[in-house]
This record gives sequence, structure tokens and C-alpha cells, in this order.
Amino acid sequence: MRAGGPVRGAVISGSGSRLQGTELPALRCAPPGPESLAWLERFARVAAPMGPRPAPAAALAGRAAAGTIVYQAAKGSNLLDVDGNRFVDLAAGFGSLLLGHDPSSVRLALEHQSQQLWQALGDLHPSDVKVRLLERLAELHGAGSQSILGQSGADAVSAALKTALLYTGKPAVIAFGGAYHGLSYGPLALCGLRESYRAPFALQLNPAVRFIEYPTDQASLGRSLAQARQELARGDVGALVFEPILGRGGCLLPPLEFAPALAELCRSSGSLLVADEIWTGLGRAGHWLYTESQGVQPDLVCLGKGLGGGLPISACVGRAEVMAAWSRSEEVVHTSTFAGAPLACATALATLDALAQQGLVSRSGELGARWLQALAQVVARPGLLPCELRGAGLMLGIELPRGTGAALRLCRRLLAQGYVVSLGGGQRESLVLTPALNVSEAQLDGFVSAFADALAEVSA
Repeated sequence: MRAGGPVRGAVISGSGSRLQGTELPALRCAPPGPESLAWLERFARVAAPMGPRPAPAAALAGRAAAGTIVYQAAKGSNLLDVDGNRFVDLAAGFGSLLLGHDPSSVRLALEHQSQQLWQALGDLHPSDVKVRLLERLAELHGAGSQSILGQSGADAVSAALKTALLYTGKPAVIAFGGAYHGLSYGPLALCGLRESYRAPFALQLNPAVRFIEYPTDQASLGRSLAQARQELARGDVGALVFEPILGRGGCLLPPLEFAPALAELCRSSGSLLVADEIWTGLGRAGHWLYTESQGVQPDLVCLGKGLGGGLPISACVGRAEVMAAWSRSEEVVHTSTFAGAPLACATALATLDALAQQGLVSRSGELGARWLQALAQVVARPGLLPCELRGAGLMLGIELPRGTGAALRLCRRLLAQGYVVSLGGGQRESLVLTPALNVSEAQLDGFVSAFADALAEVSA
């Protein structure tokens, strides 16, 4: 792989360091360093506790053992923690930083818009930049499409669920085991990743959500489609919501026939096909929309994460015929004060421009395939823990043996070598790699070497 082009450096206040965005790791101390630990202690006092409850005395020690650090600044695919350690960021804000940290084109668009207009008045008096973004999204999904803008991926899924009910009049929803669509109340009912996320709130969630198996091979595809056919035959399903690649579930890829078969089942039953492309869309998986690569145009597509180039904005995009269901005799709306705010619309337009002008969508597919091949050569070495590699574009998963804690140990060892990754899967058994689409090839090569060393240590 060939190193990418230079990125203008960023001077980090108080550190004397300059981040270029394309550099390899440089650690001053083993992470987490003393400054990170001090900040984490402050964080623990003021942030509501989430996740499994540790013994009070073990809370900070647990964060240290997990290798938690505190970010201070970032540029491109480099980030700096409060101890002055420079890392390569292969998580990129859970895949949301398609152009990396502080991309110059997005920053310039933000600066320009900040001198023009910060806030409009929703759809009552919309901004010009909001109208331009809606036009671009219509081009992305297909002629005649319309959109509902939101502030998060979960917001876009909520809009899709509401749209489906208005259009079909059917309250039931089909979702998939291992799926993750966000944690606000509409999407939470569809969360198949972990039962513990839904259980405390079950009485307040849609009781008409039914889960079926997410397929990963031909045998499970047959079972999944049979389950979908059976549920749709009941006649009460308004929406089937699916991820073209199971993202937080560990980057699981279904057989290629999956999406086309779902589309046909929905058409024949009068239900809407809703594609959650919050992770896979906008080049992350090597295509503008991953469903496009399979010849499928869903009724509704949910976009988020990278759409705003680092600012929060999302969209539910669909056929005008379906969106027309919002026009009723009495007012029904899905909106919020900051949905489609001018600043985020401007950065979204700049992000879409950069993806197109820099050829980053096709680069993601080509570079990701080479990176996956290089990692496959590592895991094929004898004497190492078994790993399953999978992914598309720059959205890769590396699954280690479940129930062993090997993925977490590997994540810690990679952090100690200066590489930030995230964990996925129902038991957090997978590394998830979602770098910026303009990450340098030298940084990916460096990770391959670090991964080989870290996997050897974990396997010993």
C-alpha cells in the first residue's frame, strides 16, 4: 500500500506538538498516562455511570485496565491524548469521521456558514443551505425522493418508523438479532444487540417488534428469509428494518442475495423496506449506498454518522409517494429545534462534495480490500488465536474466540502500540475498524505490523 498525501498540521495548544494527520504513533508514556487517569477520576465524579456496575474502589482501576484515555486534540487520522501521546485513530468516532478529524474543507464551510446564519426556523422559515442539502440527498437516493432531517442516526430511524406506520397503517416491525439502530425509544425496540439495553424499558417500547435471524451464510439465509416470509404473512408488518452490514454487531456480512430477497418480500406483502445505512452509507462500505451495490432501492434509507463531517445531522430519505403520508388533514410532524440547522447542513454539503471530488468512495472499496488481504496474511500464521476477518470498504471486523476476553486484551495491546480501535459484537468479541476514508496507506500498513505483534502476544 502507498502512503497518502500530506495534511496541513495542527498546532496543539499547550503541548508544543504538531499533528499532520498522516503520522504513525509516538507515545511518551504507556496509556493511560497520569493525566488521563486524573481526568478520568474527574469524569467519574460528574458523568452518570453506564454499563456493568464495578465495585466503587475498582471503578478507576477498571478504566485503567481497559486502557481508557482522554482525547485532547486531533487532525486527520491522528489524535493526541492529554498525556501528549500521539495515536492513529482507526475508530474515527465510531465511523462518523469519514474525512478524519478537522478536515479543512468542512472547517472552511463551517466558518463561512457561521458568518452567515446559525439558526433558521425549522420548516416554517427554512434556510437556503437546508434546501440545498435536501436537493443533494434526493439525488443520492433517486429522482423524486424527499427527506426528513434529524440530529442523530436514531432520530433518522425514528422518522422511518413513523413514516412506515403513517403510510401502511401497520404497527408491527421486523428487526434482526444483533441489530443496533440507536437507543432512543423507537429504535431501542429494534435493538437485537443486547437484551439488557431493552429490558428495563420494555413496557414503554413497541410490543409489535419481532426479531428474526441475521444471516451470515447460505444456511442461515434460508432460515432468515423463511422467518421473514412467515412474519410478513401475518399482515400487520409496516416496516422491515435492516442493516446491509451488521455494524456494531461486529461487521457481519450477509449473503449477496439477502437485500434483494428482502425487497421482493416487502413488495409482495405491502410492507416498507427500511435500510439503516448509518454505518454503511456515504462510502464507508465502498459505495455511496451499500444497498445500491446489490441493485436494491429501499423505500426508506437512514443516513447519519459521517453525513455532517463531524457535526450531528441525519436524514431519513425516501420515495415521495411514501413521504406523502405525512400530509394529513390534521398536523403530524417529526422535527426538533436543531434538526437541519444551517451549520450542520453546510458541513454535510462540504462532506458530500469532498467524498465526490477526492474519489474517496471508490478508494474506500479498493484500499479496504487490500487492507483486508494484508490482515488475512497475518491471521493465517500458525500458532495464533483463530480470527475471522470480514468487511467491505473501510468497515472491517476481526472476530476472536467468544467468551475468552481475547478481543478486549487485543484492543488494549493495540492501544499500547498507539492504535485506537473499537469493539463490537454481542459479547464484544470483535475488533471494529472504521478509519477515515482518507487515512494514509502508511498508517494502515503500520497497523498491520502492530496487529501481528499484538495478536502474537495475546495468543501466547
